[in-house]
Amino acid sequence: MADRSEQPRWVVPGRRPTATATQTVAAVVRGELTARTATEHALQCIADLDGNLGAFQEVLADSALREADAVDEITDRSRLPLAGLPIAIKDNIPVRGVPMREGSAGSDASPQRVDHEIVRRLRSAGAVIVGVTRVPELAVFCSTDSTFGITRNPWDHDRTPGGSSGGSAAAVAAGMVAVAQGNDGMGSIRIPSACCGLVGIKPGLGVVPSGIGNGAWYDMAENGALATTVEDCALVFSVMADDPSYATVRAPGPLRVAVSTKMTAPLPLDPRWAAAALETGELLRGAGHTVTTASPSYGQRTTPSELVRWFAGVELDAQLLADRSKLHPRTRRHAAVGRLAQRLGLPNEKGRAWFRRRADAFFAEHDVLVTPTLAQPPIEASAWSERGWLRNMVSNVRYAPFCAPWNLVGFPAMAVPAGVDPDGTPLSVQLVGRPGSESLLLGLARLLEQLRPWQRIAPDY
Repeated sequence: MADRSEQPRWVVPGRRPTATATQTVAAVVRGELTARTATEHALQCIADLDGNLGAFQEVLADSALREADAVDEITDRSRLPLAGLPIAIKDNIPVRGVPMREGSAGSDASPQRVDHEIVRRLRSAGAVIVGVTRVPELAVFCSTDSTFGITRNPWDHDRTPGGSSGGSAAAVAAGMVAVAQGNDGMGSIRIPSACCGLVGIKPGLGVVPSGIGNGAWYDMAENGALATTVEDCALVFSVMADDPSYATVRAPGPLRVAVSTKMTAPLPLDPRWAAAALETGELLRGAGHTVTTASPSYGQRTTPSELVRWFAGVELDAQLLADRSKLHPRTRRHAAVGRLAQRLGLPNEKGRAWFRRRADAFFAEHDVLVTPTLAQPPIEASAWSERGWLRNMVSNVRYAPFCAPWNLVGFPAMAVPAGVDPDGTPLSVQLVGRPGSESLLLGLARLLEQLRPWQRIAPDY
């Protein structure tokens, strides 16, 4: 007989379900829950909560219910790893029949003709697309606001949920969906995950189809998942990667763990975020891992190499807009710097190769790197899109400097909750590994979840 404690605890219609993604899928497969009921719950939750958060750009109620009904008609749902699971997609990924606005008034408002490959994989696995989530214009900055509105953090409405996957993070942290897709070119999964107390994975280069914008910021951007549990994150990631082995999270053997609070630039580090990384190291030491204090050799080439790809990648994305004259001034300035870089023959591979050699040498001696995910608490939720480019740059770099080096070299990385600071906002650590170590990172994240359990949903939700 099934253990009733392991089954989803669905509440009455019109209220938020408390089930995880894996519990929802299991209930649908067993026939204890219909995909339509799960979808109706998610849609009701969005209707009840999103007015205060602004997580969704568009809610797809009619098509979601049709998709759910199609799942319910399948006799053998055990072959669907995401059977009946409501999920949200970030609004810079094509979803058939839905405009892809990318946070910009200059985008094409006509519906997309085909699904992105990861959307196709999710749907084929039985997931139900309930909506697309908001992003800052062209997914450039790490606060989510645009001409379409300001997205707020469920843990504190006065703070940003991060960016650029801030809409996805807010939707998951408020319990509107158990998991959402995001993508990450300079930290855009890990930063929102840290702001909102979530698990988020940025896979290594080529593990999940990218196809983001016009060149994925010179191969820095990857698609991944944000969730409230490691198991949920791994499940959805396994479908995105088309590799079921990722869904089985195994405890890692003894690891060589390096803990570092070093940044690529001399910026202030909030002691609470530093302490989160150091305390994580002590937890892992107590669990039998070898933990040392050690930092990669970032050098002076790493940050310029990241930035020039960021600038030039945004210029490439702007070229795809229907009307780039409608860009906000901060985005227009960012793209202009990118055009200048391109005229100078940039970016080139020298800086990337330089840091890759140093990263390879570091991970020859260490299996995992632990850092703070952020350097400061989340910045305020406001109309950053109406402020100057330099002010946006300073605020972004100051609070979120830890993630981008691993986009530059295409190494996998995760954000994992690490408690709550005294002002009530989540803390988070970043786990980084060598290429091919996604399963190892998921296993270590699961160990941390067991050693230091976290609150899945923001307190008021």
